Amino acid sequence: MAPEHQTDLLGLSLQELSRLVEEAGEPPYRARQLWEAVYRQRQGDLENVTTLPQTLRASMRERGYSVGLPQIDRRYQSSDGTVRYLIAFADGQSVETVWMPEGDDGEAGDGSDAGDEIPASVLPVAPPAQLVSLGGPASPPATSSHASRSTGHGGSAGLQPDESSGAKGIGFSSGQDPIPQSRNSAVSQSDKKWSRATICVSSQVGCAVDCQFCMTALLGVQRNLTAGEIVGQIVLVLNDRGVVIDRDRINLVFMGQGEPFLNYANFMKAVLLLVEGVGIPESRMTVSTAGIVPRIHDFGQEPVRPKLAISLNAPNDDIRGRIMPINRKWGIDELLAAARQFPLRNRERLTFEYVLLDGVNDAPEHARELAERIRVLRAKVNLIAFNPGPDIPFGTPQDNRVVGFQKILMDAGIPAFVRRPRGRDIYAACGQLKRMAG
Repeated sequence: MAPEHQTDLLGLSLQELSRLVEEAGEPPYRARQLWEAVYRQRQGDLENVTTLPQTLRASMRERGYSVGLPQIDRRYQSSDGTVRYLIAFADGQSVETVWMPEGDDGEAGDGSDAGDEIPASVLPVAPPAQLVSLGGPASPPATSSHASRSTGHGGSAGLQPDESSGAKGIGFSSGQDPIPQSRNSAVSQSDKKWSRATICVSSQVGCAVDCQFCMTALLGVQRNLTAGEIVGQIVLVLNDRGVVIDRDRINLVFMGQGEPFLNYANFMKAVLLLVEGVGIPESRMTVSTAGIVPRIHDFGQEPVRPKLAISLNAPNDDIRGRIMPINRKWGIDELLAAARQFPLRNRERLTFEYVLLDGVNDAPEHARELAERIRVLRAKVNLIAFNPGPDIPFGTPQDNRVVGFQKILMDAGIPAFVRRPRGRDIYAACGQLKRMAG
């Protein structure tokens, strides 16, 4: 007979596991064995936790306990090595998680060890035109008429498994079709061709922030992810890519679907589980917020926290209010006041993310106004040339506009970097993440 309830171990703290073990009448050290198996060893099935006696494993299953890992429903392979995962949960909802071998250079200049590992070729040097090679103007990737609408704060639009984007332009190394792989085809270490990698993680199913340039915003928010579902995405990808935490350099960016600061408690619990359990230090994590000012203040007081990125995207309230409705609740002055008060670690810089929209926020006067606003802050700017998608009425600026914008910031003494678009041919780039339908 099936159990009446299901209790997932993934997402439970060591203290919560200790209570579970105590209630089962087991010795306290069993909690540590469970903790090590679920987080450090990344086991997906209680049957594989051989440090526990068979009788205890059977008893836990009978009482409805399981590890509770979500499932990889689909994989989409980009020509640049990026992989977009469709992650399915028990209730039928899903999110997307992105694997980027060698990352997208988003950590450059943030004062962390992860930022120090960025190749010197992307660091700001004169003349700025040598910094980036973006390619020509991009046109929106093709999509079928039945593609579902998007969901999320920083994410990526999906294709059906047999669809091809056929997209060309900025950031593409080829027009190769996305290649969905079988659910269980994990990558072995013998196939490893990367020296560092970044995983882009979702925090909600959908997103309520409604940024006008983000495909993820079109669906609206469906629900928050639990701490276990947030950690579960990362565990699945780590296992699928054959990552060894103590050897491989892995960075996490909470910039996928959803606004992490609107799911604050679950997000912060997930961070602690990742640091204390999985073994990824917070210095290798970055969280992006669209500007939930009260939570920025709370976040600054956390004893364990990732680095902070603020999705700014405009130099003034007029433009930001049009493209980011959240600005009507917390305007730029209030947002930048919170940024000034944010307690930074030694060497650490705040990151301002700035999506360049052709003819909207990418003019020289916008760069000068932005520089004037943030020059007093210990911060750097990540410039993101808009990643196009269906139903999004913006264009990607020409390369010279991007480089010119960067030069103005750098001449004002503000470190400015151009994030590389990763996985644009499979809708995995910033602003494209989208929950697949059906």
